[in-house]
Amino acid sequence: MGDGLVSVIIPTYNRAGCIARAIDSVLKQTHADVEVLVIDDGSTDTTRALVLDTYGKDERVRYVYQENRGVSAARNHGIRLVRGSFAALLDSDDAWMPFKLELQLACLGAFPDAGMVWTDMTATGPDGKVHSERYLKTFYSSYRWFSSQDLFDRSLPLAEVAPGLAQGVGDSRAYSGDIYAQMILGNLVHTSTVLLRRERLEQVGFFDESCRSGEDHEFHLNTCRAGRVAFADVCSIFYQIGAADQLTQPKYKVEMARKFLTTMTAALARDREQIRLPQSMIDRALEGAHRWMAEALITDGRWREAQPYILDSLRLNLRQPRLIGLYAGALLPAGLRERFRDAVRRMRNSVS
Repeated sequence: MGDGLVSVIIPTYNRAGCIARAIDSVLKQTHADVEVLVIDDGSTDTTRALVLDTYGKDERVRYVYQENRGVSAARNHGIRLVRGSFAALLDSDDAWMPFKLELQLACLGAFPDAGMVWTDMTATGPDGKVHSERYLKTFYSSYRWFSSQDLFDRSLPLAEVAPGLAQGVGDSRAYSGDIYAQMILGNLVHTSTVLLRRERLEQVGFFDESCRSGEDHEFHLNTCRAGRVAFADVCSIFYQIGAADQLTQPKYKVEMARKFLTTMTAALARDREQIRLPQSMIDRALEGAHRWMAEALITDGRWREAQPYILDSLRLNLRQPRLIGLYAGALLPAGLRERFRDAVRRMRNSVS
């Protein structure tokens, strides 16, 4: 295989209605040296027939079926099949802009010590309507902690990095840095936007298959722990929001919150000496992580389980009147808790 081959892993489950859009967005890249690994995680709709009928004669597309084991298992299956010098991840309801790989390969060429590069993204609804031109920093609230100068120590104009794309990238820049410490406080990287060198992927390994949601942060954190990374400050994908089957739906919030908290605390316990961030900043992040866990459990009706997380958050910052109120509600008899929660919701909605 050539040095420029990019292996693109597309996990999918019952998305016959949009999988072709994702595959086509890879095949129409201005960087043409690609292989598409469609990992079907046990679909029961027409996904298999659609992919095989449409792309069965295209040697660039490989369809692989597995029993349903979740998106992490599907991604890991694809990682084991990678043949390219580079690997990318694309969710089956998202789509790439045609220049994505060309731009990112140029960034990795400009920053040879960077093992991964990611970008911003444009948010669209299932109907294709654009909801946000620049969605990355809206979706990932951890960007509130840091400026570009806090994250990166090198930058170059994208017009110099990829001269052939100068007209499209305008005055945007490419950045490079060691952001492991900052990533501990929360994810900054969106999975469908990344391109990794194969060597970095082999260092990082696999996604955690024990959870169905929230595994991305740990994977990208490990990517950053392994060395420097790069960021191209342009949108390179269309990220779909609002679909009923997305793993960011409310029913997955408890698992997402738990995974975030365990990922953060494990990294702090393992690497605290090399994490050069103010303790006050770390405490605020932990306060928020415990609060998120508590509120996710309460939303799921699991008041008793929420109590220790409320207390852990309050120990870090007692000035949280709403959380104190929720703790009081958790102590109420079971029959009154839901009425209390409904009252809090009505109050929050009226304020909003």
